[in-house]
Amino acid sequence: MNTGDSILIEKDGPIRIVTLNRPDALNATTLEMHTRLSEVWQELSSDMEASCVVLTGAGRAFSAGGDFNLMLKLQQDPVACEKIFLETRRVLIDMIRFPLPIIAAVNGPAVGLGCSLAVSSDIVLMSDRSKLADPHINVGLVCGDGGAALWPLHTSMMRAKEYLFTGDPLSPEIAVELGLANRVVAHEQLLDEALKLAHRLAKQPAQALRGTKRALNSHIENAVAGPLEIAIQAEMATITSSDHIEIVKNMLKQSEARRQERGESE
Repeated sequence: MNTGDSILIEKDGPIRIVTLNRPDALNATTLEMHTRLSEVWQELSSDMEASCVVLTGAGRAFSAGGDFNLMLKLQQDPVACEKIFLETRRVLIDMIRFPLPIIAAVNGPAVGLGCSLAVSSDIVLMSDRSKLADPHINVGLVCGDGGAALWPLHTSMMRAKEYLFTGDPLSPEIAVELGLANRVVAHEQLLDEALKLAHRLAKQPAQALRGTKRALNSHIENAVAGPLEIAIQAEMATITSSDHIEIVKNMLKQSEARRQERGESE
């Protein structure tokens, strides 16, 4: 089955492979894709034949985060802005409450929301060609879609502040060292390794595995409730800040210039 062009779901026995599917745009999030992300976890919860989920990206990226045109849309449309932040809250809470194990197979850059999707998973396998980064502050936004709420649960507060304040990318080795990922896998073996682990988990006694995940994730849900709400509200407030508006304008100009250069060369 599939959930639309932007997200695909494939079956491998009891495993569901969820693929972010905008490879030409590095799987950057559009309005349509964001809405599908807010629906897919509830849909998969109703799949009685599923035992584990592998989350990955098509092409050479896991996800580059928010699409520039999406950022512009949110600056100009308060209704769309409110909708997308309601969806953001739903995506993160639904992933925490999702009854099955989620294994992130991070096949390339996981940036912004893409980074939050990875870190919200239960087990994170990183390709040796991948990286994690949350550059919200670099584009004039509060780290509202997971970074400020989730990172301090996996690593120290000091290290979370350093990387969230600077937006610096983390190599897969550093991500593992800090506790934001489980292990690094050779790129060519990443999906096979994720599926191997998923099938292993699928053979575990289902009630015991689900109950253990629920108990473990109750720590996360209780811990993120306050910080997530504060961060989301604060990020909404920065959507229309002068800093963010100017940065997005410049980013769109640079993107258009690159597009025209590629067109001229072709």
